[in-house]
Amino acid sequence: MLSILAWMLLTLLVVSFTAVVASRHGVEYMIGMYAALVVIANVLASKIVVFAGQAVPAAVIAYSSSFLLTDMLSEFYGEREARTAVWTGFLASIALALSVAIAISWESAPFWSGQAAFESVLGNTPRIVLASLAAYLASQHHDVKSYAWWKRRFPRHLWLRNNASTVVSQAIDTVLFISIAFYGLFPVIPMMLGQYAVKLVIALLDTPFIYTVKRLRVFDKKRDSPQ
Repeated sequence: MLSILAWMLLTLLVVSFTAVVASRHGVEYMIGMYAALVVIANVLASKIVVFAGQAVPAAVIAYSSSFLLTDMLSEFYGEREARTAVWTGFLASIALALSVAIAISWESAPFWSGQAAFESVLGNTPRIVLASLAAYLASQHHDVKSYAWWKRRFPRHLWLRNNASTVVSQAIDTVLFISIAFYGLFPVIPMMLGQYAVKLVIALLDTPFIYTVKRLRVFDKKRDSPQ
């Protein structure tokens, strides 16, 4: 359990460091990190692990941390940049799915014996791909829109918009992905509860990080809003 918590904190720290770097060198660093987290999550999603006695996809930490990035993009750069990141992540997911499909079907070298393992790890079924893309588009776009809505109404409450947008968006993602990907194959309710519990922990843990980045940032003052 401690190692999983350390993984969560380390991932959030990397995301936060990227945001600070972006404040000095350009928003592209955050968008690039966002796309990387989405691709990492797609690669890890095929493995089911146990967290607090519940079965969850191994992708949950990387993917959940991407919501902190969209919140930071919305906070420091605006809704437009956050949407750009979401579409960049979507295109990266498509590129990954196509590349993996081509690599699997490509004739192997005669001396290479890893085809079965390669397919087992990376060969997600069309159902998994569909579930991932549908949940991604619905939850990430909701997160961006919801964050902007909360920010307009409560401009001084950073903690509120950070958590309110993420908590609902993560629920949407969890229900859609687990239902489409695993209904009829595994008990989906325990998987939903387990995955959502991890996402809630990450959502609560990421709040101090966005406050810290806001204090450390050298973002364009014209784009910043008061806490």
